[in-house]
Amino acid sequence: MAFYIGRRILQSIPLLLLITLLSFGLMNLVPYDAVDSISNSKMTEAQREEKREEYGLNDPMPVQYFRWLKNILRGEFGNSLLSHTRIKDDLRIRIPNTILLVLPSYLTAYFLAMAVGLYSASQKGKWQDKLLDSFSTIGLAVPSFWIALVLIYFFGYHWKLFPLLGMHTIGKERDIPDFLHHLFLPYCVLVLAFFPDLMRYVRSSALSELRQDYVLVQRAFGASKREILFHHVARNVCLPMISKLGMSLPLLVTGAVITESVFSWPGIGLYFVKAVDALDYPIVMAILLLSGTLVILGNLLSDILYCLIDPRISLWKKEG
Repeated sequence: MAFYIGRRILQSIPLLLLITLLSFGLMNLVPYDAVDSISNSKMTEAQREEKREEYGLNDPMPVQYFRWLKNILRGEFGNSLLSHTRIKDDLRIRIPNTILLVLPSYLTAYFLAMAVGLYSASQKGKWQDKLLDSFSTIGLAVPSFWIALVLIYFFGYHWKLFPLLGMHTIGKERDIPDFLHHLFLPYCVLVLAFFPDLMRYVRSSALSELRQDYVLVQRAFGASKREILFHHVARNVCLPMISKLGMSLPLLVTGAVITESVFSWPGIGLYFVKAVDALDYPIVMAILLLSGTLVILGNLLSDILYCLIDPRISLWKKEG
């Protein structure tokens, strides 16, 4: 098992380097550079060239890449072109804000989908299953920003039950009830956004398990439908759901871009949208790199959790 986990960690290193290369390369393919984002009509071409020389944009691409990679390895993402604040400090503030929003939302949707998906599979073909399947289909089709706007209109504007924007009321930054009051609407939006896909995944996995031979054996021994579903099928459904849990790691940073923008939640999503709009390339590159790295780490986490839950997987990999 230790050999398998170690090998997977080593395999992730080249992928992480590839992510840095792609992030840097994509940003240098755009038709504008960092100087274009901060220049104005009053700047002469000589002044623009002076800025490019100052930022090292006239150096060859390999030199720029390795200089950037060296800074990344030291934990330095550079400074914002517009606000001139350190990106590292901005991320340190905004990442916890996004996690406080996304983590409880995803976990709620995750465990709710486990229960509802198993129940839907047990009622295959019945009206309960058709109703839940229709709800999940509609949930996948409806964009999250539309759900957010509907909740804002009714619960924030019309009935005035919850605040419309932000994470805190000014002057109440350490007030937990006030934070929960602001959290409720974006939390509901994300639960409704995450739930349909997870529920359909659980339902599909459960239906596949219900067709297995061991279910027929349990029925032959007189096991009840409830016992088969929650004692046997649920355990086997948990394995593919572990993969979903690991792959959800990037959501902790970039899983609420639209919702944060609608509710002006001061997290990574809003930070990223404003950086793209302002052509603030160092911020865009840092968040692309962070998101891509979390995808790799999510895959690695899924494999490690699989290996810890079912050690046979590492043996199969080793034999293969």
